[in-house]
Amino acid sequence: MNLFANGQLDTPLGLLLALLVGTGFGFWLERAGFGSSRKLTAIFYLRDFAVLKVMFAAMATAAVGLQVLALLGRIDLDALYVPTSVLWPQAIGGLLFGLGFVAGGWCPGTAAVGLASGRLDALVFLLGAGAGSVAFAGVQPQIGDLLQAGTCAIGSIPANLGISGMTGALALTGIALGAFVGATMVERWMAKRSVA
Repeated sequence: MNLFANGQLDTPLGLLLALLVGTGFGFWLERAGFGSSRKLTAIFYLRDFAVLKVMFAAMATAAVGLQVLALLGRIDLDALYVPTSVLWPQAIGGLLFGLGFVAGGWCPGTAAVGLASGRLDALVFLLGAGAGSVAFAGVQPQIGDLLQAGTCAIGSIPANLGISGMTGALALTGIALGAFVGATMVERWMAKRSVA
């Protein structure tokens, strides 16, 4: 079932599925410890790379899973929505997101999990994120040219690199495994330094 391809994202079924997926996602974020801003920001101090490991594992699992489902004929990859890459706004947005993450200790999704866990700093963060969204909406008409700077062709990274989707998924898995090993080595090194 592809709700996007069938134009059913805003139907009662689509909204119910979104609620169920979001609730499940939030539950597992909390179980992974991501309802704590200290756990989330530990990556910036090279003490705990759980965020990197979980996110890389999720991306690799999704990439390989999609390719396997496509090979089995269970999904049509061409029916999936792939947003246009717009390099400059995405680079600036990523920088602002990262600064907000390290300063506030949350991203919007984990802040919602933190709020559900009763953390008031998550509420402050969400109020700030909401105010920032309103401010952006106010200036958006004046920065229209910037928002289109660096627009790239629509397509997945493997398609733009001229490789198969499965090759891309396996390459991402290899990169993730390398990142896991490197992150674990850094965590052990930092732990030894803190003991010394």
